[in-house]
Formats: sequence, structure tokens, C-alpha cells
Amino acid sequence: MDMGRERLTLGLLLRLGILFTAVCVCIHLYLERGWQGASAPLVLRRPTKSNQKWGEQSKMKQVSAEEAEELGKSIKRRISYVHKRKKDSLVRKTEGDREGPSPRCCPPLQLHRKTPRWHIDLEPWASESQSLEDEAKRFLSYITTQQVSCASLRGKKADQEGSTGAWTVCLDPNYNLIRRIESRHCRVYSFGLGVDDRSLESSLAQSGCEVHCFDPSLKQPHLQQAEMWFHRLSVDWRDPSPAVVAQRQYASTKKLATILNDFGHREVDVLKADMESAEWKILENLILEGVLDSVGQLLLELHLHWAGFEVGGDEPSVVRYWYSLLKELEHSGFHLFHIHSDPAKPHIFLQKNVLNASSAYTLSWVNTQWRPLGKPDRTQK
Repeated sequence: MDMGRERLTLGLLLRLGILFTAVCVCIHLYLERGWQGASAPLVLRRPTKSNQKWGEQSKMKQVSAEEAEELGKSIKRRISYVHKRKKDSLVRKTEGDREGPSPRCCPPLQLHRKTPRWHIDLEPWASESQSLEDEAKRFLSYITTQQVSCASLRGKKADQEGSTGAWTVCLDPNYNLIRRIESRHCRVYSFGLGVDDRSLESSLAQSGCEVHCFDPSLKQPHLQQAEMWFHRLSVDWRDPSPAVVAQRQYASTKKLATILNDFGHREVDVLKADMESAEWKILENLILEGVLDSVGQLLLELHLHWAGFEVGGDEPSVVRYWYSLLKELEHSGFHLFHIHSDPAKPHIFLQKNVLNASSAYTLSWVNTQWRPLGKPDRTQK
């Protein structure tokens, strides 16, 4: 009987052990499944309250590669935006400084000039033969072809003689001179050696323009006659040596940029020049220093009987150089509106009779890109 009870006790214990083991296994499975369910929100960065602190500490470790890349792009966008705002603020500050109140006398002209160049760009040869005849044909065709048409203002002498006149300005409403004359804010520079006919200058002065005539033969440094100013000065393609200026106490010739700065002028509506064969080097200087940006209209007499001061090379090269200078004018916005050839002048082209060309032509250009910077002092009603 004792043996039966002992077997019953062992069977019961075995069953209880099996049951306990099964319960432990179930508890283990339950806990493991619950632990996995609790870790899922951490992967999605939605931690439960009990795991929130641990989730915040491990947040950057669990961000996916795509999310990290997108986050980097977002940071870059914010940085670019900040840089742009800083740049824009600097631009606004600069523009505000420019638009701020300024004195009546304008700042130096160099502030709005282009960077000076060292040489002009020569145009290709007119032909492979590089002959004088081909170069002359192209050059003469260019200076005798009107590029724009304009209503013009001539001098009184030309009106009295019933001729078209050598010197004339463009009064087309598409350009700025007529409005500048009406507002009495135009400025004229006239350079010449031994000029007798100043009827155009007189007409412009009577119309309300500020006219400055330059003549190095004057006895006084400055002289006012009627509505015009006369100055003992002339334009050149170089400034004088300081030693020469100190010796003579004054300089009789200066570059146009120097004259403008000395007079405190930033722009000239009309620039008229008859420089007796110095016009080529003067024109080259105006192009290289960017002074033409300050000129509204250019009236120039060209002398073709020889190469001109300090212009070297064989004859075809000289004509190619002339043509290249005029093309530089065109590239700067200057278009030919008036051509005059005096029939009384001899027909000599580089000491030859080439294509029956005259030795002198008076040409007038209007700067179609010119926008005056100055504001009128008063408006004429």
C-alpha cells in the first residue's frame, strides 16, 4: 500500500512538473512576443511613455539612410537660404547707398567706366590678298553708308547757304538729345584748331545747352563769350608729362577723361572734334578707356590724306586699323546718321588717288545705347 501511495505521489509530481514547465514556456513566449511589440514603436520613432527617454537618446541611430539624406538636403537648403538673404541684404545696402542723397557735383567719372583695355580688336582682312584697294573699298563703303536716319539741327551758316552742312546733331525723338535740350540740361564739348565756323555751337547754346569750346591758342585760361565758354585747352590721346606741366604752369592738351574729371562733368551730350589728323589716336584712346559711354553724339572730321599722328604700318594695315576703330564705335552703340564730304577738298587717299576718295569726311554718330545719368535742373514748359 505504501508502494501505491509512493507511485501516486511521483506521478502527481511529474504531472505538476510538466504543467509548471508548460506554464513557464507560455510565460516566456508571452513575454518575448510582448517585448517585440514594445520595440516596434521605437523603430518608427514613436516611443511609449516608459521607453521615451531611451528612444530620444537613440533617435539618430535609428534614422534610415533615405531619411538621413533628406535631412541633409533640408539643412543645405536652409544654409543656402541664409546665404542668399545675406547677399540680398548686401545688395540692398549697396543700392541704398547709391540711391541716397548725393551732392550736386557728380563723383569722378571713373566710377562708371569700363576697365581700360590695352589694344583694340582688329577686324579680319577684307580679302586674302590684303591689298590696299580691297581695304579702301570696304572702308569707304562703310563711311559713306548711313545707318540711322535723324531729324537734324544745322548751323546758321549752312541754313543761309542752303546746304546740308558738315556739322549737325541728331534730334530724333527716339534718342535723348532733344529732351535734354528742352529741359536745358544738355552739354556740348567742341574741340578744334583754328575753327572759324561755330554756328552749330551757337545754335545749341541759344537752345539752352551748356557749350564749352576748347582752343589752346587763347591768351586766357577761361573766357566767356555770349552763351559759350572758351578754354585754353585741347584734347589729346595722352596726358602731358608732369615735368612739362610744371615748366609751363599749365597743360595745353589733356585726355578727354582728364578734362571731364577736372571740370567735374560725368557726361557730354555732343562731342565735336576737328583735330587735323590726330583724331585716330584720340578715338583709340576714347575706346580703350571706355570714355565713349559718357558721350551721346560724336561729330568727327576724318583726314585720309595720310595715316595720321603715330599711326604706323604699310598702307593696307593703316586702312584696316581705321576700319577697326570705326567698327569698335559700332560695337559701343554708335550709329552713323550724317555724312559730309567737301567737294573742294582734294581727292587724295594715303597720298594716292584711290577710288576717287576725298581727303576729308565729316561723320556724325548717335549713341543708341546712351542713357544720361544726370537729372535736369529745371523743366521747360
